[in-house]
Amino acid sequence: MSSLRRIIILGTAAAVSLLALGFVLFASVVTRLPAQNNPHADGIVVLTGEGRRIAEGARLLDEGRAQRMLISGVFRRTGKKALIEISGLPEDKFDCCVDVGYAALDTAGNANETRAWAASHGYDSLIVVTASYHMPRSLAELSLALPSTQLIPHPVVPNNFPPSRWWLNASVTRTLISEYFKFLPTAAHLTVARLLRSTQQSSVAEVPAGHSAAGIF
Repeated sequence: MSSLRRIIILGTAAAVSLLALGFVLFASVVTRLPAQNNPHADGIVVLTGEGRRIAEGARLLDEGRAQRMLISGVFRRTGKKALIEISGLPEDKFDCCVDVGYAALDTAGNANETRAWAASHGYDSLIVVTASYHMPRSLAELSLALPSTQLIPHPVVPNNFPPSRWWLNASVTRTLISEYFKFLPTAAHLTVARLLRSTQQSSVAEVPAGHSAAGIF
């Protein structure tokens, strides 16, 4: 029994240590100022939250980085006038090139809304605009919904995030911990989905030429 207890204690300690290390790496990445880039894609998807996300997506659209922009997960009471004001786009530019999605209630909903929008326009590449701390989970959910689509992250660091020593800000630390534990199951789901997809593709590739997949059963 003492040996079993020792194994349980050591296993628990190892799991806690891995979680802690993973959190530190996660927090370090998502609080880092993003590198300057020059993204181009078929479309832009903005996952709603802080107003800077919409304004940043609108800036990319106005610079011609993509053909159209989807603002996903908009609150139903938020009208066109308010969105134009937040985006800073001229009304004609907004009318021609911006689509507004009201259906999504969470990140998985954002992914489903984006999948339908991208399919309707035939887009194969998307610039993803969301908060830096939300980007890992957003990319995981979007990869699950759009496994063949190129996703180009364009993170926006929230104004309340300190440029350094995030651990001294209790509010930011709580946000990061909450997001980290939301990200973990989504990342695990994506890993399993990719492994299954890889296994299926390998099985199909092993079928001899001239034989249908059904012929192996």
